[in-house]
Amino acid sequence: MTIFSPRSLPEALQAINEHPGARLLAGGTDTMVEINFRHFEPTDVISLRHVHELKIFEDQANGYRIGSAIPYREFENGSYVHASRALSEASRTVGSPQIRAAGTIGGNLGTCSPAGDTLPVLSALDAQVELSSINGVRTLSIHDFMLGVKRNARNANEIITAIHIPKVDGYQGYAKVGVRNAMVISIASACLVHDISNKRVAIALGAVGPTIIRCRESEVWLSENVDLSMQSSLSTEVLQEFAHRVSAEARPITDHRSTAEYRTHAVGVLAQRLLKRAML
Repeated sequence: MTIFSPRSLPEALQAINEHPGARLLAGGTDTMVEINFRHFEPTDVISLRHVHELKIFEDQANGYRIGSAIPYREFENGSYVHASRALSEASRTVGSPQIRAAGTIGGNLGTCSPAGDTLPVLSALDAQVELSSINGVRTLSIHDFMLGVKRNARNANEIITAIHIPKVDGYQGYAKVGVRNAMVISIASACLVHDISNKRVAIALGAVGPTIIRCRESEVWLSENVDLSMQSSLSTEVLQEFAHRVSAEARPITDHRSTAEYRTHAVGVLAQRLLKRAML
């Protein structure tokens, strides 16, 4: 195994351009599991740990630019907890304190597991993914970036350099279900964002489809039946109907962690709880 350890973004981009088959390593919290179980045996690895440009956080006019190698702990209770309440809530559910100190949102995007905790948040926020190569920089909608189970639109010579999220006036919340209260892979998860300024609610689901599911039909139904320009208590009937519609948009499977039926029920319950909190 050959290890490259660039000290700047230009060096990292040159390395991946010369070795497009190399595994990019930031925290390594996903990659090391694969290696330990012999699911993956890399020949070339590019460590991004010392690339300062990937750890820069910028507070911009309409949103935040989040460096891809900033660890979860900075959103859990660190310097950037203000950027997104839902991102903070999701970060707190990732693994152990050691994992949160090393793991990154960029790594979550790179792995692109449908159970990735931060991915429903990025979907509900309509995040943009910044990709860089020696040829320049391009930005993709999170919805175009995620292609399927552990598949994304990153080209072989590109590095995920940042994530762009908007500033939202309104509630943001994340919740998930697992077999225990901590250090668990999601059985089902959901993120709900109430954007009061734009009079809309966005909801995205994790671990109930081949990739993150954005519940567009449920969002449209809610906008047609509820005044989303303010916070106001909702009737039990509206909450239950929203839960039913969100469940109908899930596409879960049965595996060793849960049944499809339970996952379908769970995302409905999560959606109802998040919507109720958003409108209090």
